[in-house]
Amino acid sequence: MNVEFLGGAREVGRSAVLIDDELLLDYGMKSGTPPGYPVGSVDPEAVVVSHGHLDHVGAVPALLSGDDRPTVHWTPPTRELAMTLARDTLKLHGGTYGCPFTETELRRLTQVSETHAYGESFTAAGHEITLYDAGHIPGSAHVLVDDGETRLCYTGDFHTGHPDRGQRLVPPSTARPDADVVICESTYSDTEHDPREQVEERFAESVRRTLWNGGTVVVPAFAIGRTQELLLVCEAHDIDCYVDGMGKEVTGMCRRHPSFVRDGDALDRAAGHARFVTGRDGQRERIAAENTAIVTTSGMLSGGPAMSYIPEIRADPTNLIAMTGHQVAGTPGRELLDTGRAEIDGRVMAVSARVEAYDFSAHADRRGLLAYLDSYRDATVLCVHGDRCPAFADELQERGFDANAPERGERVEL
Repeated sequence: MNVEFLGGAREVGRSAVLIDDELLLDYGMKSGTPPGYPVGSVDPEAVVVSHGHLDHVGAVPALLSGDDRPTVHWTPPTRELAMTLARDTLKLHGGTYGCPFTETELRRLTQVSETHAYGESFTAAGHEITLYDAGHIPGSAHVLVDDGETRLCYTGDFHTGHPDRGQRLVPPSTARPDADVVICESTYSDTEHDPREQVEERFAESVRRTLWNGGTVVVPAFAIGRTQELLLVCEAHDIDCYVDGMGKEVTGMCRRHPSFVRDGDALDRAAGHARFVTGRDGQRERIAAENTAIVTTSGMLSGGPAMSYIPEIRADPTNLIAMTGHQVAGTPGRELLDTGRAEIDGRVMAVSARVEAYDFSAHADRRGLLAYLDSYRDATVLCVHGDRCPAFADELQERGFDANAPERGERVEL
């Protein structure tokens, strides 16, 4: 088996791994201006997508521009999320250098799609494939690839943790399929997350205190996974809230696939507890003046309805902006955390409202990564999807693992 790393190696973004020149695992985008895409030219026979985040699935429609159109394999939620993201990408970047596909390729994607349940083996490009629940977002999967001689486990993004006290939206990854090679994400290889129940309680207490004092809370959140998690938190702590942005559509999708979430009834209650924003006739300005919490995209303040809410609430120190995810360097969200100012819709604005950060990450942390890999001490471990992949590989070597951190564009024979 040979493996070529077209993206996501020693970086976060544009994940893409080519197996035996025929089987492609993920094909994502890297956010930026201009966006980044996997390197090289590929013409795979089949594609298997680990989950529905832009950095893993965002460029898949671009593979369908030629006469040979690969079959695309994924879980049902990943398929729906991919279509949602592709439509949004076309709306934002269609006709510019920022979008590598057209509406035609998007329509073709529906024609070549095949969905699979967890644990269901199937054949793609001459390899036996099995998907296992990765505990990251609804539909996320570890991908096991078997060519008859070598068994490779591509972790995708995954989350581990206590089965009862982790994320509310999805249970943690527990599958550890036998494998000779593990391509493992390492996003938080140098970070240990605080226990989720502690993070949640701090968040809920701060939000409740702000509302009690008459303030408004804006909760920037990623549409996929994070928005639904926060709606569940708000319902559990009886926090009045609205939901706005793409997270509304994604919440509906998650409710249509209850077998891919921890508790479908709880998600239904959370959706019923929240009020969904239409955005018509100045509604957002009126909501921003209410004594309420607003869960809205974008998670890094780089667009979306958050651009309507932040200017309305920024000048009052009674109000709160609760950041709930990692803020990439150079984004308005990172700028706000670091300086108390942010560029919103082309204007740099000072923010007097309180700004707090909460780690609701859906990735395995350092302890989780090491606990997961403890099942693969006899396997070759290839570290990807992180800013310090070589350092993590070196640490694994010191712990007795056969570990390396491939570079983007590198080809590895196994």
